Amino acid sequence: MAKPPLTEEELIARYGPHLNETPPGGWNAGVEADREVNTHCCFCGQQCGIRLKVKDNEVVGFEPWYEFPFNEGKLCPKGVKRYLQGGHPDRLLEPLERDGAAPGGFRTVSWDHALDRVVAEIRRIQRTHGNDSFAMLSGVSLTNEKSYLVGKFARLGLQTANLDYNGRLCMVSAGVANKKALGMDRAANPWSDIPLADVVFVAGANVAECAPITTSYIWRARDRGAKLIVADPRVTPLARTADLFLGLRPGTDSALMTTILHVLVANDWLDHGFIDDHTVGFDEAAAAVADCTPEWGSGITGVPADRIVEAARLWGTSATGILLHARGIEHHTKGVENVLSCINLGLATGKYGKPGCGVSTITGQGNGQGGREQGHKCDQLPGNRDITNPEHRAAVAEVWGCDVEEIPGKGLSAEEIVEAIHAGEVKGLLSICFNPVVSLPDTAFTAEALDRLEFYGVIDFFLSESAQHADVVLPGSLHEEDEGTSTSVEGRAIKINAAIDPPGNARRDWEILLEIARRLGRGSYFEFGSTHEIFDEMRAASRGGTADYYGMTWERIEAEHGIFWPCPTEGHPGTPRLYEGGVFAHPDGKARFHSVRYRPPAEVVDDEYPIWLTTGRVVSQYLSGTQTRRIGPLVEQYPEPLCEIHPRLATRLGVETGDIVRVTSRRGSMTLPARVVESIRPDTVFIPYHWPGRQAANQLTNRALDPMSKIPESKVSAVRVEKAEGHVEVADRRVTTLEKLGRR
Repeated sequence: MAKPPLTEEELIARYGPHLNETPPGGWNAGVEADREVNTHCCFCGQQCGIRLKVKDNEVVGFEPWYEFPFNEGKLCPKGVKRYLQGGHPDRLLEPLERDGAAPGGFRTVSWDHALDRVVAEIRRIQRTHGNDSFAMLSGVSLTNEKSYLVGKFARLGLQTANLDYNGRLCMVSAGVANKKALGMDRAANPWSDIPLADVVFVAGANVAECAPITTSYIWRARDRGAKLIVADPRVTPLARTADLFLGLRPGTDSALMTTILHVLVANDWLDHGFIDDHTVGFDEAAAAVADCTPEWGSGITGVPADRIVEAARLWGTSATGILLHARGIEHHTKGVENVLSCINLGLATGKYGKPGCGVSTITGQGNGQGGREQGHKCDQLPGNRDITNPEHRAAVAEVWGCDVEEIPGKGLSAEEIVEAIHAGEVKGLLSICFNPVVSLPDTAFTAEALDRLEFYGVIDFFLSESAQHADVVLPGSLHEEDEGTSTSVEGRAIKINAAIDPPGNARRDWEILLEIARRLGRGSYFEFGSTHEIFDEMRAASRGGTADYYGMTWERIEAEHGIFWPCPTEGHPGTPRLYEGGVFAHPDGKARFHSVRYRPPAEVVDDEYPIWLTTGRVVSQYLSGTQTRRIGPLVEQYPEPLCEIHPRLATRLGVETGDIVRVTSRRGSMTLPARVVESIRPDTVFIPYHWPGRQAANQLTNRALDPMSKIPESKVSAVRVEKAEGHVEVADRRVTTLEKLGRR
């Protein structure tokens, strides 16, 4: 079970008296480290390089890794403090089994007992209800090797079609759009192209808080004179510095982009040579926006017409330009259309395949790019192959040594699995590094689904809010406790190096999956002795796919500070910039314009729910907070969710900063402190989503899905806001790191 909290004396003895200090040379715990390990941050898709300091099989600090080219030693608050989670007393050290009579509802059991229970329940449920009645949910904080293994394990170990991952809540809409328009699902550019752009257009991406190191690339572009356009319902930190801010209503992104395309066409700010030689479908796309005038766009988005025209002028008349987008335009029932409307702007002006030119998504989760490429997504196989394509299935079956028929077909997406549990179609679930009861919309619906399962097994390193619903919990491994590769926001495959071993009786995630497969009688497909062996099979399985890793080797990735895919042969240098020469990944080499027409979100404001709600991240927290809410200094920065509200709306409601407000949607209600800010639209409120239970923003959000990407509409809901009883101080809370570590 969990270790008791360290006393103040033990903390000082272990970490030294200067816990809050970060000298220029890196964090100094007053401890002489045994060794330092070059690896990468465990959090967002930037995957910044970091050097971990290790003593006695514990990570005790860090040093900047200046040589890694992406971040050159720079780290955000999460990266600086990531090492503090390792010794947390909540760390799972033994397998747990639900026992209502035990403290906390669980008792410790042996690995044999826990694994026997998991395997017996899988067999019982599938024997009674069929193979697809047992599902699996995975996370993209996993390495490429573990993502690959999960995909193979679900299909050949569990023999179920119903596998999906929490990348479904990340950039799937962008992935679908990129494949439809460009033929390939990857950022078009290395980040080193950003400083070469004459205009940087950031749409639906709070870069300064969600991808802070990307900000430095934008600053470099600004230093050489680039113009910055930001489109967002909030004046985010980056937007405060923009040359042009487009403060649009939530859910109107495609209206903004189609209006910009209309203005580009009307003023002939187009690259006709590029359109004629390298694309198809322009005439249809132009016809679709013929009536999307600036006045029309202004009426839909709330952005003044002259600002939309100016955005089009800056983008259309610049020699080079980068458009970066993220969850703000993707978490919608029309997220794919939103991204396609952005891609249209790049194609219309020839901004692809050249230095300083491209339209790219900012990957959110740690291995959000690599994870889905390796096949733990309901509709994909390794190499970013289509699970419904007979040729793709045959290629993977040959590597796996199975008959094509043994590979199940396309399964349900993450939210659809939850719906299927409610419908009684899915009876059992195994999840790994996924916290759906916090991450998925309509949390009450998700929690009820987990409780309806006949069996729920979890592999994780902390007892997350979802794991608290489990029947068996298997203690897995932290990022720094295993070796493998990850793929960053740029499409750069990088090396993750193990710094320490898992503590207590925790095991590495891949070892747990292999043992379950062996006990299910499917071990012949999983004869791996190391993650290096998994990597080598993964390379072979990706060969010939669009996400081709075949030419990469373990040694090259580390020696070269990463390799960009596609890399089809061992002598290939990798591909930092896609589509050079205007050659796209469709069979004819041409990109596709798509006709996009604005349609409203799944629900709109009305007299009963007159306020728009949008959700997102804050700089010191990450995703469902399973890790960051256990790191004291990060909790200190933002200890609880706040409701951002414009002064005009606050005055109408009689609310001041610190007053408690009640926010209610058609799905639920929550109370939380207000923060009155001028940096949000007067018709919109913002709540970050990193907290569970009564503090969960996803109590309010909508389960409605994009029909193509199956991503929920997390970014726009209709709510009402009322002043409730109570007031709290929401200024910075001055609690020392030492006090926090002692409590946790």
